[in-house]
Amino acid sequence: MWIAAAFLTMVCFGTNNTIFKWSTGLGLSKVHIQFTFYFVAFLLTFGYGVVEGSIHFYILSVILGTLIGILNANGNIQMTKAFEKGPASLTSPLIGMNAIFPILSAALIFHEHISTVQWVGIVLMLGSVVIIQYSPQSKGNINYLPWLIRVGLAIFSFGILGIIMKTTSYLHIHSLDILVCMYGGGSVYLGLHSIRDKEGWSVKEASTGGIVGLISLIGYSSYFYALKAGTASIVFPIVSLNCLVVVLGGYWLFKEKLKLYQIIGVFSALIGIIFTKL
Repeated sequence: MWIAAAFLTMVCFGTNNTIFKWSTGLGLSKVHIQFTFYFVAFLLTFGYGVVEGSIHFYILSVILGTLIGILNANGNIQMTKAFEKGPASLTSPLIGMNAIFPILSAALIFHEHISTVQWVGIVLMLGSVVIIQYSPQSKGNINYLPWLIRVGLAIFSFGILGIIMKTTSYLHIHSLDILVCMYGGGSVYLGLHSIRDKEGWSVKEASTGGIVGLISLIGYSSYFYALKAGTASIVFPIVSLNCLVVVLGGYWLFKEKLKLYQIIGVFSALIGIIFTKL
């Protein structure tokens, strides 16, 4: 079941990234969309917790949940800024490698046993993330130092986020407590960010954010379950393959052509998944 939950998370995250890709073409603010989806998800999780009487605001759950929310929001913002500053051909592949940090922490800190065959599968999946997202012909304004800083901050945010998520599972903190604090803390962070930037709002940003919020809630609920019930060193690379959904979504929805190296990446990812289940 935890493998299925990891795949569901992959699909949810990939779907949201596809929506973000679509919104970019319309000039919608990613900060506003993120704020709306965080706030909608916060209302849903908090409301459910109140009705069920299952929310427990311990200091540790508040701190860790808020950190996860801020790191995820900041990672997305830094990734957007990185696309504006440097070569798009390298931005996504580099940031996609953030999964290495939680994978190593799961093996070294939490002492998860990973067989040699599973390590081969993990490496294949991580390699596929790079191959699928690599765009050798893409162009962009190159400003290397700011670009490197943004990429580094995005990798740090997403990498530390994964480690903290595994930590909450290891400490047996209830996932609902973390989700409420995650979406609540992220809402405050993004709200302050929006006030600072003084950008105008649109109805489409709010409606898009609401849809993304529902999908995100399903994705993160599945994510926490997969980490609690399964092997984090396998869950993280599976989730990082959400780029597969973006590529296939571009092919079906935006009529984008699949490159040969992307097809190779898809097959190597499938082989990697098979190896991790042996």
